[in-house]
Amino acid sequence: MAKKQKITPDRTPTRHQRSKWQRQMRLRRIVIIAAAVFLVGIGSWVGYGVYQERANNPLNQVVIDVNGVKFDMRYYINAIAAYTNMYGWNSSVISNYGNVVADLVADNIVNGESLKQAAPGLNFTVTSDELNTALKQYGWPNSPAYEDIMTATLLDKKVSDYFGAQLPDSMEQAHIQAALVESEDVANEVITQVNAGGNFTALANLLSYNSSVKGDLGWLPDELMPNALVANAAFNGTIGQISQIYDQAAVKDVGYWLIQVSAKQGNQIDVRAMLLGSETEAEQIKADLAAGGNFSALAAEHSQYQSNNSTGELGWKKKGDMKSTAFDNVAFNLPLNQVSDPVKDLSVHTTGGYWLVNLVDRGNVALSDTVKQKLIDNRYNEWLGNWTKQNTINTYLDATKKQWAINQLLAAMSSTSS
Repeated sequence: MAKKQKITPDRTPTRHQRSKWQRQMRLRRIVIIAAAVFLVGIGSWVGYGVYQERANNPLNQVVIDVNGVKFDMRYYINAIAAYTNMYGWNSSVISNYGNVVADLVADNIVNGESLKQAAPGLNFTVTSDELNTALKQYGWPNSPAYEDIMTATLLDKKVSDYFGAQLPDSMEQAHIQAALVESEDVANEVITQVNAGGNFTALANLLSYNSSVKGDLGWLPDELMPNALVANAAFNGTIGQISQIYDQAAVKDVGYWLIQVSAKQGNQIDVRAMLLGSETEAEQIKADLAAGGNFSALAAEHSQYQSNNSTGELGWKKKGDMKSTAFDNVAFNLPLNQVSDPVKDLSVHTTGGYWLVNLVDRGNVALSDTVKQKLIDNRYNEWLGNWTKQNTINTYLDATKKQWAINQLLAAMSSTSS
């Protein structure tokens, strides 16, 4: 017969026991909470320390942001190193032209990322196979900077080809020769000489003061003309005739000084001067001064020299202050209170001049490779410019950060070569 188990009836805990258990439970909860708070605090402290270390590390600072895509200083330095390697620049080039290199690479990062983001709008992307094949072809490593440079290069060709395919084989163009001369007197002289059998191109090369628009410009469509005034003469003028057009906004690579020195002391002179746009104007104003005209008043009205004093008073100057050899050669040898003859200065810029446009021919002509590429560039730049206007691009690089990046690269180059 099995032994019958003894059943012990439930016992209700006393109030003392309940109180003891409650104290134990509260203590346990306090210990658990304290431990959790301690662990969280330790984690936060460690995390904050890591964050601070990362945030304070110059290499981790964001220097460029293109529509939310961020590039830090480490990437920037690697990009400079990549371009240095691609172009074969040595430490001497980087040292002497560091600012130029730093700006170039920053611009390329912005342009490359902008192209990567904009190109899909034209249904253009670069596949991993395309990228890897191109990198292998050029012997470039699979690193972020090189990959981005190559991606931008491949996209650039696709987009350029796209705009090129949209151009016609020929369009209405004009064959012109052009020059920007300083005054109406010079313009009339050129026309007189050409009518007498003179060579327009030779005269343009001699007398034009706009280096980018000089001589025979060849066949150009309307949109590639130097400006609207020249385009109007090219497409509305008479073939075989020279148009003469005044352009008050035209920028010339020449100016004429009238200089007067009132005192000399050691290697300094107390000088006043005005800068005029043509020799004709300078001669006229000198005549006005000789007839009793007021130098300050005439300078305020006519001088194109940008200074804090519109009356032409330059104050005490030593050689080199004006950054003009032509100015110094005359001013420091000028008798006191004598107004100089007009001093021609090719190191300054003045506005106002006369366009001379010789219309050689006009018609529907096949696009040359050079013209076609310029038209492609115009359409490409307009497309990318419109994309840029609709997006956010920030560059946080200043002179100090750029120089720091260049110094890091130079240090690395020095370490590698030693």
